[in-house]
Amino acid sequence: MVRTNPQRRQALLDASIEVLAREGARGLTFRAVDKEAEVPAGTASNYFANRDDLLVQAGHRYYERLVPDQSVMVKLQGPRSRETVTELMTEVVGRVTRFRTGYLALLELRLEATRRPELQALLTERVRADLDFNIRNHVDNGMPGDENTVVLLFLALNWLILERLTLPGVFTEEQADELVRMAVERAISTPDRA
Repeated sequence: MVRTNPQRRQALLDASIEVLAREGARGLTFRAVDKEAEVPAGTASNYFANRDDLLVQAGHRYYERLVPDQSVMVKLQGPRSRETVTELMTEVVGRVTRFRTGYLALLELRLEATRRPELQALLTERVRADLDFNIRNHVDNGMPGDENTVVLLFLALNWLILERLTLPGVFTEEQADELVRMAVERAISTPDRA
């Protein structure tokens, strides 16, 4: 019987993210999740049909936790300038890097997805939906640049986040902020270069 207590389910998924980040996909067991969530042994197995289900649900939970708050979305209604895009991109990099264990868990999920078609389908669908959402918001709100601008920033900033979280000594926080600014500046042509 699969349990449905939403708070307990979230706690188990949050614990799964922590285990993935710390132990890798091979370390993700029901026992490890129960221990991390500080619940009785056997609890996770009451909430997830199997390990594959747990991996897929942990992927969903990562994205739930990264949804920007309304104050970020309001900035899309502000000035349509490179400076606004830079501010928004800096916020994204900051939000993702503050959830360090989530991003590291996502990297583990991506590697595991190369071996698990259901997980690959979930992550492909989710990343494509997020990218489409960002493109739509950028274009519909009249921000400078086009669809390709968003794709280029997505690719560049994801690698910057990877560097900041896995090898934090490569770039300081100040350098990372400057790299975001330069990426936006180069991805968005000025009117006289367009």
